[in-house]
Amino acid sequence: MPGELTTVPFVLMYHSVGRTDADPYRIAVSPSRFEAQLDWVARHGRRGCSMRELLDALDGGSTTGLVGLTFDDGYADFTTRACPALRRHGFTATVFVVAGRLGGHNDWDRQGPRRPLMTADQVRHAAGQGIEIGSHGLCHRRLSTAGADVLTEELERSREILEALVNRRVRGFCYPYGELSDTCATAAEASGYDYAVATWGMARRDRHALPRTYVGERDRASRLLAKQIRHRLTWGGSR
Repeated sequence: MPGELTTVPFVLMYHSVGRTDADPYRIAVSPSRFEAQLDWVARHGRRGCSMRELLDALDGGSTTGLVGLTFDDGYADFTTRACPALRRHGFTATVFVVAGRLGGHNDWDRQGPRRPLMTADQVRHAAGQGIEIGSHGLCHRRLSTAGADVLTEELERSREILEALVNRRVRGFCYPYGELSDTCATAAEASGYDYAVATWGMARRDRHALPRTYVGERDRASRLLAKQIRHRLTWGGSR
């Protein structure tokens, strides 16, 4: 495959850092568990970083000592809970924001609790703290079977909104629900995104379909280590 990556960097995928009760989709990690997971990263000689920094390091020849940290959907608790913990550890991250739902709620999760999303001010504040802002689309639509008009709106309009908000280039896209197709991966690249991330089952060795490792409340040190080993055996990558 043209542009195929020889090794794929290790990236952890989070959503919300907050309440874990009534969480059927298992998108939340409690603040105490999140702190413990960041401690685990540090104890293993790694620093959590944004996708921007991780891929710049990959382009430079090595991602040794780095692990990507990503947060989908742009929940408000990223600002109030995740950011302070990241700062305490000297880490950064990438948060993928649903550009058309700023200040709203996760109305796409019909069975889960309503969680507030970051406001425009919170997105700007996070960017000012060194957090990379990426796009998670305009309305959190499934894109794997979307037509050309929907792809254009979700990919390009969402980026325009976020770039105007943070006054800098938005380099990354995150496929809603982790789903993608050859068509939408090609569209993401053609729209000018430097990279795009998916989930484990839909990913490939492609800069516009990068895999990420889900992290949840049950992930203590032994499970995190097992997931790191699984990534290395499946995709390669630096220790």
